[in-house]
This record gives sequence, structure tokens and C-alpha cells, in this order.
Amino acid sequence: MTENKKIEITDLILRDAHQSLIATRMRTEDMLPICEKLDQVGYWSLEVWGGATFDACVRFLKEDPWERLRQLRAALPNTRLQMLLRGQNLLGYRHYADDVVKAFVEKSADNGIDVFRIFDALNDIRNIETAMKAVKQTGKHAQGTLCYTTSPVHTPTLFVEQALRMRDMGADSIAIKDMAGLLTPFATYDLVKALKSKVDLPIVLHSHATAGLAEMCQLKAVEAGADRIDTAISAFASGTSHPATEAQVAALKDSPFDTQLDLSLLAEISDYFREIRKKYHQFESEFTREDVSVQINQVPGGMMSNLANQLKEQNALDKIQEVFAEIPRVRKDLGYPPLVTPTSQIVGTQAVYNVLSGKRYQTITNEVKRYLQGGYGAAPGEVNIELQKQAIGNEPVEHNRPADAIKPELAKLRNDIGDLANTEEDVLTFAMFPDLGREFLQQRLDGTLKPETLRPIDSNQASKLAKAGASEFKITVHGETYDIAVTGIGENGADKRKIYLSLDGMPEEIVFESLNELTGDGNSVARQRVSSPGHVATAMPGNVVDVLVKEGDKVSAGQAVLVAEAMKMETEINTKVDGVVKAIYVAKGDRITPGELLIEIADE
Repeated sequence: MTENKKIEITDLILRDAHQSLIATRMRTEDMLPICEKLDQVGYWSLEVWGGATFDACVRFLKEDPWERLRQLRAALPNTRLQMLLRGQNLLGYRHYADDVVKAFVEKSADNGIDVFRIFDALNDIRNIETAMKAVKQTGKHAQGTLCYTTSPVHTPTLFVEQALRMRDMGADSIAIKDMAGLLTPFATYDLVKALKSKVDLPIVLHSHATAGLAEMCQLKAVEAGADRIDTAISAFASGTSHPATEAQVAALKDSPFDTQLDLSLLAEISDYFREIRKKYHQFESEFTREDVSVQINQVPGGMMSNLANQLKEQNALDKIQEVFAEIPRVRKDLGYPPLVTPTSQIVGTQAVYNVLSGKRYQTITNEVKRYLQGGYGAAPGEVNIELQKQAIGNEPVEHNRPADAIKPELAKLRNDIGDLANTEEDVLTFAMFPDLGREFLQQRLDGTLKPETLRPIDSNQASKLAKAGASEFKITVHGETYDIAVTGIGENGADKRKIYLSLDGMPEEIVFESLNELTGDGNSVARQRVSSPGHVATAMPGNVVDVLVKEGDKVSAGQAVLVAEAMKMETEINTKVDGVVKAIYVAKGDRITPGELLIEIADE
């Protein structure tokens, strides 16, 4: 006879649910009114912070993420608040020094986090140790996390070994993080059973519904002994999000695993969020729907939408299936890393370059080079040795914990941001995203913080301003103000031209029927097009991170002359010829698109 065991619920509505479906755009003002009812449900925890929420708050919403946390803490006094923490990466995209990790955990706890779900993208347990110890020192709940994936090297035995190491570090529970929806019901049963037989800790299942299997996986996990499941209120459930809270509560009702949660109260909460979701319709994507093909290409839903946006920017959306097919090949070359931030961006961006250039690894991103050098930790499996040699040459491969090579940096960060930081939390915001954080803190000081708007653009007005040569501007339509950036001009056939727009951070495009409809005087909107071997261009739309040369410099073929960022990954752009830098048409921070002339190299 099955023993009665109440299954606990962590609801993801305030973090991963809207991150998965509307690009993390839900604002604090839309969360607070429903918090009183959320606090009455009796969840084991509510996930409210971490992941991409910190980035989205600062980059798009112009909200202080720390203030969001404080407000939610005050509004949810009876419920544990949970966050997702990327181990040594924290909430950024690089490894931080141990002193920054400790300070971030301490301030997160001070501001209201009770449960820290800690993971490393490679399941390199060394990369979560500092964060785990820091959480234990605050007296909060440290949840060790296994990033689930499938490959020849990822077996239940390996996952059990990793969970035991987390237990020995002091983990209070173990989460299975199935970020891409790769689990199948019987694989779930076997994995949970294996963990429960060896690890005497609560086991939690976090599985995205991308493949349409997550509900069944959760039921099999419960049967195998799991203690807790992650769900999302139905208004933000399914697809690349998670199983609906109400459905799972109903499925377990009157069983030995009854959650004892009130379905009527959950329905009221869902009604609220159903109306809220309508406000964010511009961030909905066709790539967040349920699609069993994730079992083939292993691409998480959020990664799908990012790839689609990048390809859309350069009129290459028709190549998305080629990119999806290339991702598993790149992943194999890199030793089968799980596809979760930042490895999903590393693998995905490289796959895009491989497809668009027409030749695999003709361009290798800086992050792939850093990965192959051991800069992110140990690869789960064997990497492609030829690719490794091509990427890093004779440079040594680092086998130690990456953070061991990083000197304490908190004091320098405090000094660099100076008076713009009013608190230690401000310093940590700057640490996560230096350029973005500085801009945010400066705008806060100046009183010019302006969140993105939630309504569509008037394309007629935008196109008129584009034709006039403006690259960044505001337009007001019916009392609503929109931030528009014309990010570049491309070609779309002999008698058409496309301009690339960014509307409040989201890519848009307008196609003009005649080339004469646009002025082109060589400015940042309409740069010259590449026409000779000495012309340096990019294969991907993005932003200039750094210009590595100046006019008059001598350069050699293959030399890096520019660093660009696309999909949060940096890539060096090289000259194809020897010569002298004749002209530089871009500067740090400029938006660039494929085919534009960025730097001109002339013969000596």
C-alpha cells in the first residue's frame, strides 16, 4: 500500500513562467496586487528572483531588481521566496571572484531570499561550492541542482555521484533541472528512484513542458518518491513554461500525494494573471509553443526565441531549422554541455555562425575559445581535439576551478562605480552588468529612467524618421511614447531595402520598395556596404564591444580588429588582408548589422 505523502509545490509564476513565455517582461506593478492571495495558498515556496529577471529589470523595465525583491518580501510575509543562482556566474555571464559571490548571496538573503537554487551549466560541482557555503553561512536553504540532459556521458549513475557531492557540501535538497523538457516519464522514474536510494535529501523536479511530457514526468517522479514539484499558474503554463499548478493539484487530489492546496483560490489567481498576460502580447513568440522536436534538437524554448530573433534581424529566419540541426553537432564537439545559460548561448551562437557563414567554425566566438580552454570548468565529455587546437592554438588548457584564477574584485568594483552606487546592492548590480549597470545607475541619478512601452509602434512615423537619417529617437502616438533605434540597413533584392529597428529592445523590420526611399550618407544608420577584401564586416547583427585598432595601424591577415557582441556572446572580427587601417566607421556601443563596412584596410 502506498504511504501517504503530501507533495509540496513551488510555483514559478513570478519568475520562470513569464521568463519562458514573455521574455521576462512582467513588471513588479503587475505582481504586487495578487501577492496577498498568493501568500494564502500554502506553497512550499514561490520562485520570484534570479535567472534573467535581474537582467530584464535593469535592461528593459528600468526597475531596481533589489527593490523588486524587497517589495515582494513585504507582500509575501508567509511564503518562502526562492531564487535561481548560476553558481560562480551568479546572475551574469562570466565567473566572478569568490568575494563577489559571497557578497551577492549575503545581500540576496538580507533582502528576502529564503531558498537558493544553485546550479552550474556544466554540472562542474566545483563551480557551486562557494555559493553553497555562502548560503549555509546565512542560515538559508541551499538547494543543489542537477542540470538534466541526455548524452553518452550523462547517466543516472553520474547524476547520483554529483548529488552526493552536493550533499557533502551541505545541500538541504536536490533539484533536477530539466530546462529543455528532455525528460521522459520512465527516465524520470528511474532517475528519481536512483537519487532517493542513495541521497537522503528532499528531491525536487523542475521540468519544462516544452515536449508535452512534463505532467507525466512529474507524476512518475511522485510515484518514485519525489518530494516537491515545480508548477506555474495555468495562465502562464504549458509550452516552454511548466505544468499548470491547478492541473497537478487536481491530478493529485484525494490520492496519497494530495497537495492540500485550494483549487478555487488557485483559479482566482489564474484569472488575474490571464488578464495581465494580455498586456504583454508583443513579447509572445511562436517558438514558445509545445513542440516535441526538443527531444531531437535539445533546444530550450527561451533559446529558440532568441535564435529566431537573431535570424530575423538579418533576413535569415528560413535557416532556423538548419541552426537547430547544427546545435547538437556543436554540442557534441564541445563535450556535451547541458544547454542552459550560459552554455545554451555559447552553443547556439556558434551554431548560427556555422550556418550563416557556410563553413563550420570559420568564425569561433570568444566564449567557445574560453570554454575550450577550461574557462567555464570541465566539459562533461571529450571535446573535439581538432576544434580545440583551431580555437586556442598552443595555449594551455586550464584544469583548475576557473574562479581560482580570479583575484578578489569587490573593492575594485566599488571604486569603479564610485558615487553612482548608494548601497552595496548597487555595487553588485554594476558587477553583474558593468556597462548596463552604470547606465542604469546614472539614469536613476539623473531621473531619466524610462521603461520600455507595451504597445506596438506606428511604423509610418518610424519609417519617416529613419529616412531622415535618425538612428535613435522617441515618437509619441496617442499620448504613448516609444523608444526607437534604427539599428542598420540591409538589402532585400535589387529594388528593395530593409531597415532594422529595435522597438524597446525588441527587433522589428520595415521593407521599402525602392532604394531611393532611404538616404545613405555613410552615417551610423546607412553605412557603406562591403565591396572589397580589405573591408571588415560582421556575420551577425550585434553591438560593438571594443575597437582594437586605430587609423594608421599596420595589421596582418587574421588579426582581430574589432570585438562584437551578439546574443550576449562576444566574437573577435578579423581582417582578411595585410595592410594599414585606413578608416574606422564604428565606435564602442554602436549597433552593427551584416554586410556593413566597419573598418577599411588599405594596402601599405
